[in-house]
Amino acid sequence: MKKMLTLLLVLLCSTVLFAGGATESTKSAVTGYKDTITIGQGADVTSFDPHIGKETPAVAVTNHIFDTLVDTDPVTGDIVPQIAEKWEVVSPVSYRFFIRKGLTFHNGEELKADDVKFSLDRAIASASVSYIVDFIKEVKIEDDYTVLVTTKAPYGPTLSNLAVPFAAIVPKDYVSANPDILKTKPIGSGPYKFVSWAQSDNARLEAFDAYYKGAPQTKNLVVKVIPEAAQRTIALETGELDISYDILVSDLKRVKENKNLQLFEAPSLTCFYISFNMRKAPFDNQKVRQAINMAIDRQLLVDTVNSGTGAPADEIIAPAVFGYYSTGVWEYSPAKAKALLAEAGYPNGFECTLWVNNNQTRVEMCQAIQEMLREIGITVKVEVMEFGTFISRSTAGEHDMGYFGWVTSTKDADYTYYSLEHSSQQGAPGNRSFIADAEVDRLVMLGKTSADLAVRVQAYKDLALTLKKIANNAPIIYTAITAGANKKVEGFILDPIGYHRLETVKVSK
Repeated sequence: MKKMLTLLLVLLCSTVLFAGGATESTKSAVTGYKDTITIGQGADVTSFDPHIGKETPAVAVTNHIFDTLVDTDPVTGDIVPQIAEKWEVVSPVSYRFFIRKGLTFHNGEELKADDVKFSLDRAIASASVSYIVDFIKEVKIEDDYTVLVTTKAPYGPTLSNLAVPFAAIVPKDYVSANPDILKTKPIGSGPYKFVSWAQSDNARLEAFDAYYKGAPQTKNLVVKVIPEAAQRTIALETGELDISYDILVSDLKRVKENKNLQLFEAPSLTCFYISFNMRKAPFDNQKVRQAINMAIDRQLLVDTVNSGTGAPADEIIAPAVFGYYSTGVWEYSPAKAKALLAEAGYPNGFECTLWVNNNQTRVEMCQAIQEMLREIGITVKVEVMEFGTFISRSTAGEHDMGYFGWVTSTKDADYTYYSLEHSSQQGAPGNRSFIADAEVDRLVMLGKTSADLAVRVQAYKDLALTLKKIANNAPIIYTAITAGANKKVEGFILDPIGYHRLETVKVSK
């Protein structure tokens, strides 16, 4: 009898254990989704500090860790609430923001008005991102959950700028204790928490269950660094990646025709361009800069290197951006380019370097441009470097020419023209041609500060015409934005700005 009771107890325990296991298994089967999304992108995070790491590969990660006062809907482009549950326009220069109560940072601290003021003041003081918020005169705390933002002058893109990830809200106490801590140990209030960073390999994030919108659809997020675009496509095909950003143009058809994959594609707000370092000879000579512009066959670059996608660029802002004015794509004329070089004192050309980061498509673009410039006697050495090195060294002005990409994240010309053309923004903010021209500065500021829409439109038209003559940059191509994904990926929305949010994404098993 005793043995039988023992046997019954063993069977009962086994049944309970089996049932418990079955419950977990059933739960997993019911959800039917992976607990990790793996993303591939071409470059590593430059800094996890949102007030420093403004490059797209950095923001693609930090945009999940930090939130801003307001956000931009990726589908409609409308400004929507985020940390601020609502706002009111008090006057042409005053905006009152009401902060959601009960919001917490990943370390458990409540997010309040003093964090907002601290963050915006910190962004204004940042050499890297000040251009996005330096229209602000003062941030005043009215109570724990209300701030009043006063601008220096009426400024139309105020809300759009505050939605840019570089205006992220960070925890005051955490950062005050160590001003450099966010570079490698970020804490924000966004949908994902930072877990780890293996430099040049991957960044790992984990869902923040206390997020105000609710926990993300997928628990873990891994962003892998795969510089070679062709390798990212292969990793997508083999299942190593769930989503891959910036598909190689020659691989677009391959992804589109693969029954296991899906392709996302749309016109972007990005212009790729060459920036001439005007601090160095011979790029301090206007005719040299104009000659190089005339030696580049942009349509051929679109048709060949870019496999027919995108369009030749005539300005450094894309046509979809407010303030765009077409001055016409530079005429392709090697003969006229040679004549300009001779007038500039370089009848036999010269030697120089063209820097580019280690992105396959960008390198191929520079190699094609190298051959075009060879035709007019300019011997160009294309130097390829890791993205972080490329940014830091060009910020210091070490380059002759650099091949850059710029996204007008706010869809307003001020975002680009102030950053890339105003004399106060040389180096880290974006002006890597080091242009310092009084008339350019005047037009940039007129477009930036005027409350009159017609005045802004005229200012940007005049600015575009002025810059065409100065030719401190050579706009090359407006690109499409792409991403490839496994067919099992659900809820992914391609953002034309390039900062794709992933908290709504899940991947079926």
